[in-house]
Amino acid sequence: MSVMALDLGEKRTGLAVSDPARRIAHPLKIVPTHEVLDKAPSFRRLLEDYAVERLVVGLPLSLDGTEHAQARRIQSQARQLEQLYGLPVEFTDERLSSVEAKRVLRQLGYNEREMRGRTDKIAAGILLQTWLDATSSLPRETV
Repeated sequence: MSVMALDLGEKRTGLAVSDPARRIAHPLKIVPTHEVLDKAPSFRRLLEDYAVERLVVGLPLSLDGTEHAQARRIQSQARQLEQLYGLPVEFTDERLSSVEAKRVLRQLGYNEREMRGRTDKIAAGILLQTWLDATSSLPRETV
C-alpha cells in the first residue's frame, strides 16, 4: 500500500506517490485542483491504481511557522478529502518545497517557462520524501 502526497494549489495540485514499501517518493503528475476536491473519476482511479491508503498534504506555513489564511484553506480542503475518499490525511510542512523543486529543475537545465508544468509535482515529491523519511523509524501501524 502506498501514500500519496498532494501539493494543493488554488488551480493545480501536484501529486507524488510512494513505493509500496513507503521508502521512495515518485513525483507523479499535476491535476486540476477541482478534480481532487470534486471526486473526479480520474483522481479516484489514481488512488485505486496506486493502492493509496493515506494522503499527505503539504501545509503552507509562514517562515516563522505560523499559520495564515492559506494554511487554514488547505486544512479545510484536507478534511473534505478525508471525508470524500475515506482515507486518513496527515500534514507535512511544505515551507520552501517549491523553492527546492525549482532549484532541482534548474540544475536539470529547465528554464522558468519549462518549469511551470513540473514544479508542483516535484514539490509534492519533496514533501512526500520528507514525510517518508520522518516516519520511516515509526512502526507502520502508527503512521
